Amino acid sequence: MNRGRSRRRRALEAALAATGSLFTLAIGGFPRVAGAAGAQHLLVFAAASTRDALEAVARLWQAEGHARVRFSFAASSALARQLEQGAPADLFVSADSDWMDYVRRQGLVREGTVRPLLGNRLVLVAPADDPAANLALRPGVDLAAALAGGRLAVADVRTVPAGRYARAALESLGAWAAVKSRLSMSENVRVALALVARGEAPLGIVYESDARADPRVRVVDVFPADLHPPIRYPVAIMRASRNADAQGFYDHLRSAAAAAAFREHGFSLVS
Repeated sequence: MNRGRSRRRRALEAALAATGSLFTLAIGGFPRVAGAAGAQHLLVFAAASTRDALEAVARLWQAEGHARVRFSFAASSALARQLEQGAPADLFVSADSDWMDYVRRQGLVREGTVRPLLGNRLVLVAPADDPAANLALRPGVDLAAALAGGRLAVADVRTVPAGRYARAALESLGAWAAVKSRLSMSENVRVALALVARGEAPLGIVYESDARADPRVRVVDVFPADLHPPIRYPVAIMRASRNADAQGFYDHLRSAAAAAAFREHGFSLVS
């Protein structure tokens, strides 16, 4: 294994550990799991920000007598690259259309199954016990001063959807130049959330659904939607899936019961 591949492997292992993924890396760099495509359990690759909502939706599915659903949660960019390298999955839920398109161009998704599923909002968060942060996210906002020497926690602005949305919003506000050297970038949005929740960063940019998932943070303000591209989560069935439940769970994600669970966790439904 060359040095570059070793670095990528270590980064992937860290990302999977941070998000509670069920993967263990096998010899050759590919994951070996009980829920691989075609096996008994349905395996869903999904953006880290969907974790709580999708686990709730899966519980509803299993309560109807279906087999257990297993998940691998990580940044959409990391998951897309795993899929490209041959990792098995039955469904893929991406946090943006770009990474879904990337996978589709590789011929990895079942034709006609890519469709929009969820929407979200981008928010600025602070530790819940910190009353100091009080900002309105409008042009001219001085985020650099609000950091007071600390760092702004974000997902990687180069590859991770939440980070890319964050950069677009900051650029629209005219705040990017002042804070770009003050970023604490993480491999996915849930790690960025954790930095704020633990008080290691005074401010962070995450999805509204993430903020709802951790009572240790509070929402300072919501980024106006016109500051960044629309936040959309598409879903698709993978072409290699042989699991008989893939279509059923795919349809279940659009059910009324699933919609209620998604809204409860801070997502909107899109069509």
